Amino acid sequence: MGLLAQLKTHFVLQLLMGFVFVVSGLIINFIQLLTCVLWPINKQLYRKINTRLSYSLWSQLVMLLEWWSGTECTLFADQATADKLGKEHAIIILNHNYEIDFLCGWTICERYGVLGSSKVLAKHELLKVPLIGWTWYFLEIVFCKRKWEEDRDTVFRGLNRLKDYPEFMWFLLYCEGTRFTEKKHQISMEVAESKGLPKLKYHLLPRTKGFTTTLKCLKGTVSAVYDVTLNFRDHQVPTLLGIVNGRKYMADMSVRRFPVENIPEDEKECADWLHKIYQEKPP
Repeated sequence: MGLLAQLKTHFVLQLLMGFVFVVSGLIINFIQLLTCVLWPINKQLYRKINTRLSYSLWSQLVMLLEWWSGTECTLFADQATADKLGKEHAIIILNHNYEIDFLCGWTICERYGVLGSSKVLAKHELLKVPLIGWTWYFLEIVFCKRKWEEDRDTVFRGLNRLKDYPEFMWFLLYCEGTRFTEKKHQISMEVAESKGLPKLKYHLLPRTKGFTTTLKCLKGTVSAVYDVTLNFRDHQVPTLLGIVNGRKYMADMSVRRFPVENIPEDEKECADWLHKIYQEKPP
């Protein structure tokens, strides 16, 4: 192990990085709070400022993945898809198998200039979490309780508000709803069998409501859906602790682009389309 690799495992250095992230994050959150006075005057200026403020925080996590741990994320896509990346509003469907899925997703967002303007459907509990939850609040992230009766109005209102977003925006969705485990997979396949759906070997059954609702609300704004599948070479099982300790991983991300006009508008047909995508997803 080289000197630099040894230094990366030292707790003091890791603590220092954490301290910088927390302090800078709190400063960013305070500045974001001050920008709220702009909302009634110039909403688009408020959004542009907060996009850049959030980038200055999220980019520290991307740095942790790419520079500190040296992890490489290789993207596989046809040329037509590659030419569109970062140049349009889009919905991104990602598989959810690893602890660092979100870091790899943000790395690709950073690579194509949409890190600050990336969006998600987030658990309502995260709203109370300093730094991440607070930053997302100022970014107009849609928070939901995963109870559709309670979430319906909030989700529709939040998504409709994003229709005039001034920066190219990627809306990241983990349609499986939770990270893959063997136990969860077994339960998910029991549900698939009860619904007469084909069983999936490498993924959980997608939850379609979030996807169909997001697509319906943002139709006319987003022009494509990207199906992204993340895997790691040599059967690596990456962890956040491994990243913090400077361990290098090799990630591969395959991307397929589907124009919105080719996706059914009917909710049931759209849900069936999503199920088909997951049936076709590679391991």
